[in-house]
Amino acid sequence: MKTRQMNRDWIATARTLSEALPYLQRYDGAIVVIKLGGHAMGSDEAMETFARDVVLMRHVGVNPVIVHGGGPMINEMLERLEIRSDFVGGKRVTDQATMDVVEMVLSGRVNKRIVQAINAQGGKAVGLSGKDAGLITCDPADPALGLVGTPSEIDPSILHTLFRDGTIPVIAPLGAGRVGETFNINGDTAAGAVAAALKADRLLLLTDTDGVRDAGGEVVTELTADQIREMTRDGTIAGGMIPKTETALAAIEGGVRAVVILDGRAPNAVLLELYTEHGAGSLIRPR
Repeated sequence: MKTRQMNRDWIATARTLSEALPYLQRYDGAIVVIKLGGHAMGSDEAMETFARDVVLMRHVGVNPVIVHGGGPMINEMLERLEIRSDFVGGKRVTDQATMDVVEMVLSGRVNKRIVQAINAQGGKAVGLSGKDAGLITCDPADPALGLVGTPSEIDPSILHTLFRDGTIPVIAPLGAGRVGETFNINGDTAAGAVAAALKADRLLLLTDTDGVRDAGGEVVTELTADQIREMTRDGTIAGGMIPKTETALAAIEGGVRAVVILDGRAPNAVLLELYTEHGAGSLIRPR
């Protein structure tokens, strides 16, 4: 039973909901692809909060698609099974033994944890990998890396079928090769490719940093594709941020309206980005 006594927190909550109305209208019917990184998954509490936010999005008319990673969990399982990894140019070589572990962890443990969390919050989620329904077809990224793939064809028809049924797709970044192979795909790359195929309104890359920083170390809240290219050329964007901004540029070139790089560890980061005036992280637009 509700208590009728007012307090400032409740009044602030009501004001926030009222101020969110234009953004609720703006994203009604929109497709939003969310890349959930292995580190951004965090604790059970963080997963519960993320799942609740995704269910809320679906209830107010957004079609969310989750593409997840799972690198830390894969590393943990490889160590437990004493499977040694070789590296070429700093990248893990994925042989068949490693691929078996990758598929087990991503399609099994990680994917089903996210699906279960969303369903526990009253949503209706279903787990997929890129191998299901011909969703992602891959070519080898580099023969020296073994079973690491680059998406070459995306068939999003299964995702549109799920949207019509009010179902939230949760996608493990695996793809099928042209002669029956299974390929491991970088999670950001997979999310960007899916977002481009869907012509998504937003691609949200949840990371362990709060956005793209300028030369002075400050987060830049809005950037164009040309600014990203220039900051990469002059070395302002470096290290692990480069593949994320490359994913953002590829997604935008593929038809995604905008990409946001934001801190997935922050509570309610997705809702702050979509439904508040100030947003969260770095918003990257075509121009």
